[in-house]
Amino acid sequence: MSDSSLLHRPRRLRQNQAIRRLVRENRLHPADLVHPLFIVPGQGIHKPVASMPGVAQLSIDEAIRVARRSHDLGISAIILFGIPEVKDSSGSDTRNPVGIIQRAIQAIKEVLPDLYVMADLCLCEYTDHGHCGPLRSSPDRHRPDQEVDNDTTLTLLGQAACSYAAAGVDMVAPSGMMDGMVAAIRSALDQQSYQHIPILSYAVKYASAYYGPFRDAAESAPSFGDRRSYQMDPANRREARREALLDIEQGADMLMVKPGLAYLDILRDLRQQTDLPLAVYNVSGEYAMVKAAAANGWIDEQRVVMENLTAFKRAGADLILTYHAPEAARLLQEGFAD
Repeated sequence: MSDSSLLHRPRRLRQNQAIRRLVRENRLHPADLVHPLFIVPGQGIHKPVASMPGVAQLSIDEAIRVARRSHDLGISAIILFGIPEVKDSSGSDTRNPVGIIQRAIQAIKEVLPDLYVMADLCLCEYTDHGHCGPLRSSPDRHRPDQEVDNDTTLTLLGQAACSYAAAGVDMVAPSGMMDGMVAAIRSALDQQSYQHIPILSYAVKYASAYYGPFRDAAESAPSFGDRRSYQMDPANRREARREALLDIEQGADMLMVKPGLAYLDILRDLRQQTDLPLAVYNVSGEYAMVKAAAANGWIDEQRVVMENLTAFKRAGADLILTYHAPEAARLLQEGFAD
């Protein structure tokens, strides 16, 4: 075939950076990113998480410093995870007006009123057994002796949501995958005149091996068994649609898919099924793998990070929860594009 017979040459639109930028279909912005922070009691604490280089457990004063830096980089939202001083069987610190998260919300909003503060809403970091709700004896002799009591947990989640709202949170994000959690939380908030507080539901959360480093950071590993009786089977795709539709019916304002990279098909499915805003969680295992490979010189860390985040946008995410948020926002401010 001669050169003159080639009418279609897609490479014409890839010749240089200027034309590539002009025709780029998806773009990242710092405002797309949500920065997760792990809050611990005390003062002046910045305790690195060994399995997540660049991430640390932070006392409230240190969290304010980190949150301010993220805000200055153009990141408009953070999400808080609390590690209380004392844990118990029901995760009571989630309902304590002076609990670790309540105090963090108040302190951060006082200093940074324009920063949007989300709070993860789950009991696993607060229970002494590490499961996402109080336990009861299992009625099935083929199952473990104890299981999470779904309906009792719903009441506790509603109380915690109201406590976070009273502290000044902007959004609650239930992540425990309890049946009916969105409806219970919406009802509790509305009854206490918190109709203005939106719910970002971890609607599609898989029982994933990618969460390992997070459990170091949040000190939330279960003391027995696992979470496969309430988090989703990684093999299931149609079930994700069912879970999402149930949460929409119950009043969710936004939906999340977690993890991210291994579940881009699920994210894309939901984008085609709902007009609600979609979030994706670029989880700790995904983050740690990039950091480990980069530390060994096996990959170009900056390019891989930006490629991963762009993949989430391309699949349909409106916002991305990621531990890479500060470094990605800095790169975007500096004009990183290719």
